[in-house]
Amino acid sequence: MTTAALQTVLTVPERFRGPAGIANGGWISGTVAEALNGLSSAVEVTLHAPTPLETEVRLEHVANSASLHHDGKLLVEAIPVAEHLTGPGFVPFNEAARAEAGFAGWQGHAFPDCFACGLREPGDGLRVFPGPVDGADTGEGRLVAAGWRVPFTVTDADGAVPVSVVGAVLDCVTGWAHFEPGESALLGRLTLQVNRRVYPGGTYSVVARATGREGRKLFGESAIYEVDGTPVAAAKATWIAPR
Repeated sequence: MTTAALQTVLTVPERFRGPAGIANGGWISGTVAEALNGLSSAVEVTLHAPTPLETEVRLEHVANSASLHHDGKLLVEAIPVAEHLTGPGFVPFNEAARAEAGFAGWQGHAFPDCFACGLREPGDGLRVFPGPVDGADTGEGRLVAAGWRVPFTVTDADGAVPVSVVGAVLDCVTGWAHFEPGESALLGRLTLQVNRRVYPGGTYSVVARATGREGRKLFGESAIYEVDGTPVAAAKATWIAPR
């Protein structure tokens, strides 16, 4: 480590799990990305290994990168990228909320305790349940959406929703653009860009599109929109399906 490096010890609470025993990929991506530059530009986050829960891990910020380590192992790495993310396009809130009835997780959910898309109690999990959008042009891949009703239990010291939570939402929704009931994958990379803050009590449209598949890799893009269609945040994701 150089003298220019900044190090912080952090612990991921059990609440912010994805699969059992490990951190939600989008949550930890948002945490490391925000440590890098507060997301004044797009940040590419690569997940090299799962981040354990309730365990001290080391967050290191050196020059133009931030990384997370545990027991000498690189877990997560974030770098700024010269990229502008636009997302899959706006779906009005009422239409996005209706799409939730088709959420594949109702019929089979590999990670039912996931912080973002799991079937947890209101106020504990985020309960973002994206389903296929009726009448959507699927020529470029399946389009899914959900209406996100932001709980008051996910605020930071400024009264807004932290980037970690925004990352969790942008992450899971891209997976459900691919998954059939019971299917799963793990997040491998998330590039995210946050344009404005999300506030508790608000209602937002969450939209994602499947953008391709290459072997075990699944690709998708996502965005969060205000009720008038103003883009709040966007992401693109790479998932790794099990062998």
